[in-house]
Amino acid sequence: MADILMKRKAQVFFSSGARKRLGYLFRSVTMAFVEPLVEWYTNFMASGDTRVQNWTFMQGPAPTLSICLSYVLFVKWIGPYLMKNRPPLNIRWLMIIYNFAMVVISTYIFVKLGFLGWFTKYNWKCQPVDYTDNPDATAMAHLAWWYYLSKFLEFTDTIFFVLRKKYTHISTLHVIHHGIMPMSVWWGVKFTPGGHSTFFAFVNSLVHIVMYFYYGLAAIGPSMNKFLWWKKYMTAFQMVQFIAIFLHSFQLLFRECNYPRGFMWWIGFHAVLFWFLFADFYKNTYGRKHFKGKAIHMNGSATYANGHSMSNGIKENGHCNGSIKANGVNGINGVNGINGVNGINGVNGLAMNGSAKQNGYHKPAENGYTNGVCNGHSNGVVHRTTTTKKDSDD
Repeated sequence: MADILMKRKAQVFFSSGARKRLGYLFRSVTMAFVEPLVEWYTNFMASGDTRVQNWTFMQGPAPTLSICLSYVLFVKWIGPYLMKNRPPLNIRWLMIIYNFAMVVISTYIFVKLGFLGWFTKYNWKCQPVDYTDNPDATAMAHLAWWYYLSKFLEFTDTIFFVLRKKYTHISTLHVIHHGIMPMSVWWGVKFTPGGHSTFFAFVNSLVHIVMYFYYGLAAIGPSMNKFLWWKKYMTAFQMVQFIAIFLHSFQLLFRECNYPRGFMWWIGFHAVLFWFLFADFYKNTYGRKHFKGKAIHMNGSATYANGHSMSNGIKENGHCNGSIKANGVNGINGVNGINGVNGINGVNGLAMNGSAKQNGYHKPAENGYTNGVCNGHSNGVVHRTTTTKKDSDD
């Protein structure tokens, strides 16, 4: 009986009259919401700079957005999946060529932006956009477009990480920075390809000259390491860039300037966003190392980095009352180490008044008593690792 009632209800619902009512409802919703939205979008796109409307990707944001989303999908999921059972690729020479090519491209954009405007006739306080067919104004618009296209080329940075299986380098900062830049720059090229907004590209290109030069040297190999001591200053340089862009953009809050306020906020927002992202990276990368260095010096512990010993201990006559932890084959609690075969607390060694913990291959550990043998009063902790995480993107 229930089945019969359900069938009758379905027949009534899908009757021609019901379908007509649904169709009318759908058309009403479309006319009330969708059509005005489409009309607004069409008019908004038509308000862009007519000089760029037929240039590649400038008709609408969909192609750029699709490429950016494809980039994120590839570097976070598709690429690592394809490389899962493959060895890392040795593409060192390709990386060297790419990085120094980016130095050339960035230098070209920086110099051209300078001589077309920022070194010559542009006003650093307020520079309206010249929408005329003036040769310099048109050249500036073309340069803004080329800068936009270069943001796609910079995806190669992350693709190289995927091919080399350097997944730890593909940080949130890295993906956000590369993933949103083409879409962000697209709006500027579409509506304001010149004037005040090109300061962003001008300063950013200068920073990229330095950055890609560093990456090019790093790609050459360990022989260049002695010349790369300035990495953390490069990160600081990037942060200064965003402060300069922020100040240059938001000065228009206090000046009368024939420049779209919306793009002032757009550029200023990106400067703030990237500053906080880079500041967090700087703190986590360099601030933590500085803190650890101070702790090591104060507590008299020893740290191992990449298999090389670094020790900052304090020694006095007395006892050893510390705990010892180690991860390694021949380290503390190993074959030749403390609590090992030939070490302190070992078969032929002396005794230590403390405890020993270890996660190595060799696990002999004994506790004894020593009378002034240790020549040091140590309340610190000795840690060992055999590898360290790289904090650079090379």
